[in-house]
Formats: sequence, structure tokens, C-alpha cells
Amino acid sequence: MDYIFLVGLLAAVLTTAAFIPQVIKAHQSKHTQDLSLSMYLLFAMGITLWIIYGFALRSIPVIAANSMTLILSLYLIFLKLKYG
Repeated sequence: MDYIFLVGLLAAVLTTAAFIPQVIKAHQSKHTQDLSLSMYLLFAMGITLWIIYGFALRSIPVIAANSMTLILSLYLIFLKLKYG
């Protein structure tokens, strides 16, 4: 593995992991009133484009991190719609 790949992998892990506390908190408390639905919808669309971009570049860190982030953000959208 080269240095740039490792930097990308670390960035991917950190940015994806940043969502986990919010998902856990929303899941446990079932309180999502303070979450912005429009922000998460736009974010999910942007992440989807990042995944497409990652496939075009054949970049595993971009694909993996953004796929996981998309799953987490879609779950937050689900919670927001359910408990809003």
C-alpha cells in the first residue's frame, strides 16, 4: 500500500466514524427533532454522487467510506421520518 492510499483510508474511517455517535444517540433516544431533514437528504444525494465518483476512479476508500456513510445517513433520515 502506498502512502496516499493510507491517507485516504484513514480519512475514510474518520469521516465515517464521525456519524456513529449521532446515529447511536438518535437510535437510543428516538429524539430527532433537532436533526435537519433537508440537510440529511441533500447530504445523502451528495454521498451517492461520491460513490459514483469512487467507482469511476476505482477508489476503494472513497467507495467504502461513502457507502457506509450513506447507510448511516439513510438510517438517520428513517429515524427522522419515524420520530420527527
